[in-house]
This record gives sequence, C-alpha cells and structure tokens, in this order.
Amino acid sequence: MTGDDSRSGVPLIPTTRPPEQSGAAGRPGLDVTAVLPYAGSRASRRTRGLRAWMMTAPVDLAALLSPLLVTHQYWRGTLVMAGLTVAFFAAGGLYHARRHVSILDELPSLCGRLLASAAVVAMIAAVRHDSAEYALGFTRGVGVAAGLVIVGRVVTREFATIARKRRWVEHNTIIIGGGPTAVELARLLRRYPQYGLRFVGCVDASSRTGPAAHPLIGRLDELEQLVRIVECDVLIIADPDCEESVLMEVLRRPANAACDLWAVPRLWGSRSHGGDHIGAIPIVKIGDTTLSGPRWALKRASDVMFALVALLVLSPVLLLCAIAVLIDGGPGIFFRQERIGRHGVPFDIIKFRSMRPVDEHESQTNWSIAHDRRVGPIGRFLRRTSLDELPQLWNILRGDMSVVGPRPERPYFVEKFSAEYPTYAMRHRVPVGLTGLAQVSGLRGDTPISDRARFDNYYIENWSLWLDAKVLLRTVAEVFRAGGR
Repeated sequence: MTGDDSRSGVPLIPTTRPPEQSGAAGRPGLDVTAVLPYAGSRASRRTRGLRAWMMTAPVDLAALLSPLLVTHQYWRGTLVMAGLTVAFFAAGGLYHARRHVSILDELPSLCGRLLASAAVVAMIAAVRHDSAEYALGFTRGVGVAAGLVIVGRVVTREFATIARKRRWVEHNTIIIGGGPTAVELARLLRRYPQYGLRFVGCVDASSRTGPAAHPLIGRLDELEQLVRIVECDVLIIADPDCEESVLMEVLRRPANAACDLWAVPRLWGSRSHGGDHIGAIPIVKIGDTTLSGPRWALKRASDVMFALVALLVLSPVLLLCAIAVLIDGGPGIFFRQERIGRHGVPFDIIKFRSMRPVDEHESQTNWSIAHDRRVGPIGRFLRRTSLDELPQLWNILRGDMSVVGPRPERPYFVEKFSAEYPTYAMRHRVPVGLTGLAQVSGLRGDTPISDRARFDNYYIENWSLWLDAKVLLRTVAEVFRAGGR
C-alpha cells in the first residue's frame, strides 16, 4: 500500500522489517515510513552560492549611513559608527545564517551591540566637540540609524523566510547518522522548507542490517564523493555510529571541509546556549575546519601588511645580521631549503645561514643541528634569538608562507610523519607560518610530533585574528628570552 501525508506531501514508502528486526513480538510486516528527498528546483540551484551576509550586511550598512541623506555635519562620526557596528555584528555572529529565522532571537544581541558602538562613538564625539547641541544632534542621528537597522533586519528576515518556503533558496543537506535523531531531522527538513535545507539523504557507519526508515545514500567513508555528486552545501552530524576520531578525519577532507557543518549536541536534553534549532532539536554551528573565503582573504591581507611593516622597521636588524653572517662564514649569507607548504606544494624557504651542510642529502634528512659543532657563535646566537628566520618575511610577501601557522617541514620528514601520525598531513590545509601555536607552546626541537600536529590542527580550527595576535606576542616574548633552538 502506498499513501501520502496530506499535511506535508511526504510520500509514504512502506518497508518491511524481517521478524528478527521487528521487536520482541516478532511481528512480520510492520510498516515503517521512509522519508525521501524532494526534487530540487531550478531556482535553488541558481542560488546555491548565496549566503546570509550578502543580503543582511548591505542593508545594515545602508541603514547606518542613512543620516548622511539628511545632513553631512556628522559625517565622520557616522562613518565610524557604521564601520564599528558592522564589526561588532560580525564578531557576534549576526551575519551567520540561522536555521530558525526570527528577529526576536536576534533582538537582544542586536540592541546590545548597537548601544555599545553608539556609546563609543558618542563619547569620542563629546570629547572632540565640547558642545551639548552637537552631541545631541549626533545622538539623534544614531537613534534613527539604529531604528532603521532593526526595521531592515525585520524585512530581510521576512524575505529570507518567504524565499525558503517557496524554495527559491535552499541548500542540499546530508545528515550523518542513522539513529532516531537523524530520522526526525530528515522528517523535519522534508516537511518544513523554512529551514532552508533540502534533505538529500543520510550516511552512516553502522553495521545495522535490514531496511531503514530513511534513505541511506552511502557510508561515511564515501562522504567526500557523495558531497560532490549531490552538490551538498551543509552537513548535519546526528547520532553517528562511529568514533569521533574517525568522523573528524572524514570531515577534514577538502570537499567535506567546504560544507557548512552543524551538529546535534550529544547531551541535547540539556540546555544549549547560543545555538539554533530545527523543530525541537537543538543544533550548533561548528566553526570552519579550514581557512577559506573571506576568512582567508582577511588573514592574507593581515599577513601582507605585517610583512611590509616588519621589513621596513627591521631593515637595520636585517642588515646587521647579514654583515655578521658574512664576517662569520664568508659569502653566501642566505640558506635556501625546500619545504612543504599549503596543500603539499613545495617551496624554497629563506633563512640566514648558520652553518654549511656537507651536501643536499644532509640538509634534507638531518633532523636537528642544535648541538652541531659546526655552528659558530654568530650562527648559534641567530638561532637562539630566531633572527635567522627574518628573511622568511619575503616568503610571506610572495605567498609561500603566513605569519602564523604550522611550521614548514622538509619533504623527507613530511612523508615520514604523515605515515606515522594520521593527523599530521591535516596541517597543510593552511599556509605554513613564520611562527606557530605549537612553537610558542614549547614544542620545538626534539618534542613529540603528535603533540605538534595536535596544536597545529587546533590553531587551524579555532583561527581568529586575535589568536594570531596572541601567538605573535608570545613569539616576541620567546625572542627576548632567547628561547630559540
């Protein structure tokens, strides 16, 4: 028998469990409702590249700049206010897509950040212009802009809900898991299009046999291929029957890492703070497991700016180091060596020479020269203070390296460590760095490679500009302590 749920239009596909799968009573012929995906629309395929911030950010910016249409008297304060507010909104996640769209959910955070940015600019305006009338006029404009921001948010949220319900905008979604939570998520996504996700199937790593109440389109180890085939944009982790280490190894693969990642908390019966929900099931957004898109552009811009300023400021130091190396060891002040960078691409790293290797084989396979007698006093000083690394600022400008990231290693050791430690190769999702979280955490020289890989992957998955700043500040402290090799 085949029927339809008249409320949702979900096709009911009967499946029959074998007697041994049908409970203690062993009732054969027990029907189970299978939740099948619906066909994607042409409009949704055209809008796959759209993201929440593409509509919300321009509307916010227009609302914040609206006082300039009335008067140009406060144009400096208005521009600062607009930039600061957008930055506060971005830091608070107000440009991230939500599955449950509601202005009431955003209103507390929205108002708090508007008040914070307005207070900062108003205080600066009060100090610069010792006039109550000026401050009152500026504050009035700020109030109008804040009100328009909230109105703009109401409009954009309503438009987003309508676009989702009519399936103008939706993103193909694979659910990872085969248990009851995965089945319920599939049913909710199939029935309620306002979440903006088109359910295309489940993947699971379990060894369960027999028909399931949801379409299993493949196994977990096939996820990367399935993501490409169904043009998946979103992955939702729900009760997967596998070890966490296995799951994370799969999710870090390039195609999977490009998808938005959501997860049902393991203890989802407890309160979930700062998350989202689909129906009554809480879900939380998992941060990107790689650096790409706007985040990569921001990091690259900061790298170029830092390298240019550092080369200019440290040019006298670079000159002194070059002269010292020349006096200590003669011509050939720079040492070039092949290292492995982002995505396994080799490049030549540049350093001040501290000793001369016997041949290229020694250069590529000798793990440490910390206690090598061929290292003279100048070379030892450069290594202890890490001044020998300064020429790598040129590598950063060329795009071979970043300021902060996993330290680059030679091809011989990359191959060796990748075979011995499963997570080592994951370090190459991002550009290698002049300094890194592992190095400032004491993992230099003869320290466990597994610990280094763990710190490097933690850095990648939790990257922020502030994390880069913290690593740089700790690096400066290490240099002044002469804590190098």
